Amino acid sequence: MTDPGVQPEAAGTPAATRKSVTRRDLFFAFLGVGLSGFGGVLPWARRMLVEQKGWLSEKEFTEALSLGQIIPGPNIVNLSIMVGARFQGAAGALLAFSGLMLAPLVIVLVLGALHEQYGQIDWVRRAIGGVAAVAAGLVIGTGFKMAMAQRRALWPVAIAVAAFVGAGVLRFPLIAVLLVLAPVGIAIAWKFRA
Repeated sequence: MTDPGVQPEAAGTPAATRKSVTRRDLFFAFLGVGLSGFGGVLPWARRMLVEQKGWLSEKEFTEALSLGQIIPGPNIVNLSIMVGARFQGAAGALLAFSGLMLAPLVIVLVLGALHEQYGQIDWVRRAIGGVAAVAAGLVIGTGFKMAMAQRRALWPVAIAVAAFVGAGVLRFPLIAVLLVLAPVGIAIAWKFRA
């Protein structure tokens, strides 16, 4: 479901226009993401940006996330800055980033103080383990959703499997895997571009 003020995406145009997303919208949308997805906000960010607000199309989200993964810093922080800058320039980037980070900062400070006091209790440790499992499941589910929305081609799957095997199974340094697979992926995408 999208906001009524957002026009449907036309071929080659952004999902939302620069004027339709205010600075206030950016701050509070990313504040909601920060509150909703503490410990794994990517699923909540995708849901908000693509499904609820319609600010980005599925393709735009995937491209922005891909760019956010190759530049330094946490993916979701990079994504918030890119989205904020896209709609409201530098001020929008700062507001989206601030909204995203405000709630987790406060929560971490409070939880840190509580953990210092009660972290040795067995049920507290089990609860933290349960929350970590839920966060991992959300990230896996979002990855699956994003994969299902992509064009059906074998080569992206092959690149993803090669990256997983190289970095995850064989434990090659991530930078080495990227230096090899990124040019291969770009060359293949360039050759098969639509």
